[in-house]
Amino acid sequence: MRGLIVAVDGPAAAGKGTLARRLAIALGLPYLDTGLLYRATGRRVLDAGGDPGDAAAAIAAAAALTPVDLQRADLRGPAADRAASAVAAIPAVRAALLDWQRSFARAHGGVLDGRDIGTVVFPEAPVKLFVTASPAARAERRLHEMQGRGEAAGLAEVAEAMRRRDAQDSARAVAPLAPAADAMLLDTTTLDAEAVFAAAMQLIEARLRPDSP
Repeated sequence: MRGLIVAVDGPAAAGKGTLARRLAIALGLPYLDTGLLYRATGRRVLDAGGDPGDAAAAIAAAAALTPVDLQRADLRGPAADRAASAVAAIPAVRAALLDWQRSFARAHGGVLDGRDIGTVVFPEAPVKLFVTASPAARAERRLHEMQGRGEAAGLAEVAEAMRRRDAQDSARAVAPLAPAADAMLLDTTTLDAEAVFAAAMQLIEARLRPDSP
């Protein structure tokens, strides 16, 4: 599998991160959660007292990003979600982070999860998965994650926050959230992690067969 690039895209709380990490281990490939790049960029702006929607501040934060930024403990939660979505809508920020993502996997391959891996970052990737789930299932999963971190929130509040982010990510002019034309769709609404992994491996094996179109 050396050199293989697997693109795993989809909306928040669809299960793409959990799946991508397991695929990386199973395939012996490096793993990158590209969303952390945008979360860390947004956090840098917030740390400086700026507005993540301000292009100049966000571009400067993206240019200053280091691997250490991706290890921060505060890259999850509502504030980080909003900041990440805001900076991701800025074309120059996406351009600044594009080389980072490409250089990560070009030499040895990798499994990358995000929202535009198969459409923008690696449109030539031989394996592209678009992982999705119903809004209700995703909201319940995100609420469970938040409760596990000790964060207080209600299901309706979480669902509305995710609806707003979905709308922003899907409507942005640059790299909107959408499956690549040749992506294999995987709906995880009724599946647990084991079933999702098994289904994904079946799709990948089918795509990599010599007779696959």
